Amino acid sequence: MESPACPADSSDIEKQRTREIQIKGHEKFHRLGWKRLTIVLIVTAIALGSLSLPGAYATLGMVAGVILTIGLGMVAMYTSYVVGQMKIKYPQIAHFADVGKLMFGRTGYEILGVMFSLQLIFTTGSHVLTGKIMFNTLTEGGACSIVFGVVSAVLLFALAIPPSFAEMAVLGYVDFGSIVAAILFTMIATGIKGADAPGGLAAVNWSAWPKENLSVSEAFIAIANIVFAYSFSLCQFSFMDEMHTPEDFPKSILSLGIIEIVIYTLTGALVYAFVGQDVQSPALLSAGPLLAKVAFGIAIPVIFISGSINTVVVGRYLHARMFRNSVVQYINTPMGWATWIGLSAALTVLAWVIAEAIPFFSPLLAICSSLFISGFTFYIPAVMWFWFIKQGKWYELRNLPLSIMNALCFAIGMIVLGLGTYSSIQDILDRYEAGTVNEPFTCAAP
Repeated sequence: MESPACPADSSDIEKQRTREIQIKGHEKFHRLGWKRLTIVLIVTAIALGSLSLPGAYATLGMVAGVILTIGLGMVAMYTSYVVGQMKIKYPQIAHFADVGKLMFGRTGYEILGVMFSLQLIFTTGSHVLTGKIMFNTLTEGGACSIVFGVVSAVLLFALAIPPSFAEMAVLGYVDFGSIVAAILFTMIATGIKGADAPGGLAAVNWSAWPKENLSVSEAFIAIANIVFAYSFSLCQFSFMDEMHTPEDFPKSILSLGIIEIVIYTLTGALVYAFVGQDVQSPALLSAGPLLAKVAFGIAIPVIFISGSINTVVVGRYLHARMFRNSVVQYINTPMGWATWIGLSAALTVLAWVIAEAIPFFSPLLAICSSLFISGFTFYIPAVMWFWFIKQGKWYELRNLPLSIMNALCFAIGMIVLGLGTYSSIQDILDRYEAGTVNEPFTCAAP
């Protein structure tokens, strides 16, 4: 007579279940190809950047605006390539904070982690603010501005629930179509408006040169807005960590760089040429009251999808850090989903507070650019090249061209960090002193 089979050890069953969760989690977060990488990079970069550029052109003039847009775009493409090289050489890097750990140990990890998190939260906050402006425009101030901010925050939270960048890339196609359509509509609408004005387009008061009596503060706020438009390398480590073939990243960087430079240059130059010195920020407001409503309606997906992906990136960084040694990090268990949704909600609330505390558009972008994007886009990649990528002495003939290039990137970052931060803070103080902005947490229109 055969003896009954012994029941499987409960610990073995639990280990097998944990292993299955880990395998499924790994598969879930490694589905990104280079095409979808391009899309999610576009989602993080193009939305707010394109809306602030015509105002920057009005400050800097057409010549300087075009030169800076193209020049900084090419520099950003190169530094993004360096970020990709770093990820390939050190595949354990999942977020920018990990670069700080390689450089300066735990201290570097914490510093870059704080910078990384604050930048993404600030960016989500700026999307809350754009949502407020959009709802206020569509309803002609039909409700308290704080209500519009809450509605914007709820929408941003709902779209941030999917934790995978491959899933966000699906929304990214809608986002990209939305921003392209909104930009084209704004160009056409402002062009027709300018042509129908007395004197036609020839009478528009745009200039090839900087505006008169331009202060250092005004100039660097405009430059910082252009810098902010090229902030895609901030999330590149996070996105590449989900790629199934990360070696394909140069295709994404080249595609994204060309698309951004073309869109930004055309948007900045044409809208400024059609509207002139009175161009508003965001640029959709320059189409006129009725057409601005249509333009904002078209731009609704980009306002909230582009904002939500920032919450997803910072949420993934913090969630993985909180549950590093647990299957909860894979967000495919009840506890994983509960903690993920709770964290996303908390981050969105924090972004909403920032949007209400700093109720103006361009200075908010300038602060973000000066404090954080100056590093993530310019001087930190330059340091990475000198520290980790370069082979041999910097002054060797084979290294000299790239040594000069990276020294230039570092210098650009330091200039934006110092003068840009000073100018942004001074601009905020000047605006409050002049009474040209609303108080924080007010029902007045932003």
